[in-house]
Amino acid sequence: MRRHWEYLGRRRSPLTQMTLLLFLSRQRADLFSESQRIQYTIQTRTQDIPDARTYLLILKDIRIKRGLTDDLCAEAMMMNALDKVEKEIKKPLLRNDKKSMALLTAEFDKINKKLGIRKEGLPKYEEQLELKISKAQLEELKKDALEAMETQKKREEFKDEAMPDVKSLDIRNFL
Repeated sequence: MRRHWEYLGRRRSPLTQMTLLLFLSRQRADLFSESQRIQYTIQTRTQDIPDARTYLLILKDIRIKRGLTDDLCAEAMMMNALDKVEKEIKKPLLRNDKKSMALLTAEFDKINKKLGIRKEGLPKYEEQLELKISKAQLEELKKDALEAMETQKKREEFKDEAMPDVKSLDIRNFL
């Protein structure tokens, strides 16, 4: 994982450099990454849930509250797989039912294969999530900077000064 982030640091885009800076800052401060926060939320909110359907619904709720999108429609596929397994066993699927959960896991593996998701690719997915978050933070920062510049432009004492071009402002010059 660390080697992957070191490669990311050699790329020159401000987005990747900010992502690397945030990653290293969190790592040195011993804080959770966004994916680790999501994992912790899932573990705490689902630890006492006995059935698989409620578990999947809580996962959906967590995804929505975190602002994550289901671009691959994996959620619907997982619910369909759960319906299939419950139809096969003719009762609601409980998480402690090892045999039936193995059937559901096999269905999930088929879905992952169909979508091209591999366990070995999880660090790449985590990096994509961190990049997405960094991009949103940079866009928010840009919006705030533009808003502050417009506010300054309206003040009397700054009316005769020229506004700098936003594209010329690069946070890397100030670090």
